Amino acid sequence: MITGTARLGRKTKDLIKRLASSDIAVIDHEDIDRVSADGLVACGVKAVVNAAESISGRYPNIGPQILVEAGIVLLDATGDATFELLSEGDEVTIEDNMVLKEGRLLVSGALLDATTVAQRMEFAEQRLDEVMEQFVANTIEYLDRQKGELLYDPWVPSVRTEIKHRQVLVVVRGYDYRADLTTLRPYIREVRPVLIGVDGGADALLESGFKPDIIIGDMDSVTDKALKCGAEIIAHAYEDGTVTSKKRLEDLGIDAISWPLSATSEDLALLLAWQKKADLIVALGTHSNLIEYLDKGRSGMASSFLVRLKVGTRLVDAKGVSKLYRAAPPAWQILAVLLAFFMVIIVVIWVSPPLRELFAVLWLNLRFWLGF
Repeated sequence: MITGTARLGRKTKDLIKRLASSDIAVIDHEDIDRVSADGLVACGVKAVVNAAESISGRYPNIGPQILVEAGIVLLDATGDATFELLSEGDEVTIEDNMVLKEGRLLVSGALLDATTVAQRMEFAEQRLDEVMEQFVANTIEYLDRQKGELLYDPWVPSVRTEIKHRQVLVVVRGYDYRADLTTLRPYIREVRPVLIGVDGGADALLESGFKPDIIIGDMDSVTDKALKCGAEIIAHAYEDGTVTSKKRLEDLGIDAISWPLSATSEDLALLLAWQKKADLIVALGTHSNLIEYLDKGRSGMASSFLVRLKVGTRLVDAKGVSKLYRAAPPAWQILAVLLAFFMVIIVVIWVSPPLRELFAVLWLNLRFWLGF
């Protein structure tokens, strides 16, 4: 039996921003992805009530496994009525597979444990070949339509930030982004690359103590604080020029550049760095495999495939940089070593009479040659 405060949000990534450890997260998230699960675990919620299926069997999404292994109660598939019968701030109790308010049954679902999740994951893995075939078919279908606008010098907006002949770090709030940013701190401080935050990647940079130079995206998962940090804002628009974040940006008094292109926001960031002739593009948290794209709700990866073909000669993954790059020791450490060395020499001379006499003779000879 678990009692807590119900916090409702149909978009998990938005709900995470206002969750506390005493809360029960009520979501409507089919196939909970890894990033969302990590966010829920970080908030320390008591339980998750999901109106949808947390693992539908469409593909082996690891989110439910992360929640269960963290000891978070996961009540699954409680239905659309969940958001009608529950209200923000309700004190509710989860008992067995039921959600109760003041002892009255509101909704019920399936209580997922490690065994249930493992069984569903096994079923989903058996369908992976079928899913991959459909994913490839969708990718090929869009390749021919998108290749022209992505491969043949697409239009990119002008930016104030100087990118030419510099290294660029593109940050997406994807898998392991916190750990990778921590590892790359010395690289960022010494090389001082151009920092491009893709939506929530801008907040990830701020949380790590760095200010993004450019923010690119549809602005659905970036905070007002990040948008007002002084970075250049490039709003990802639909092909017809519609900017979904236009009103929000106007309300914040932010002038944004509109970039209409049929691609993902992280693709736009890579294209911008390439077209502006960056020497090296380091990708952190970007999506690179089938499961990651399915986690993002993508049915294909035509734009990402084409963009990576284009920028591949300058593109490296952040994990590779952390392994190849070794930070130079700070100047104070070098100075400390030198001082320690000279102190050792002075002590050795002081405690050894023969060395003191030798040093005195050398000092007299030096004064003689210098004319003192």
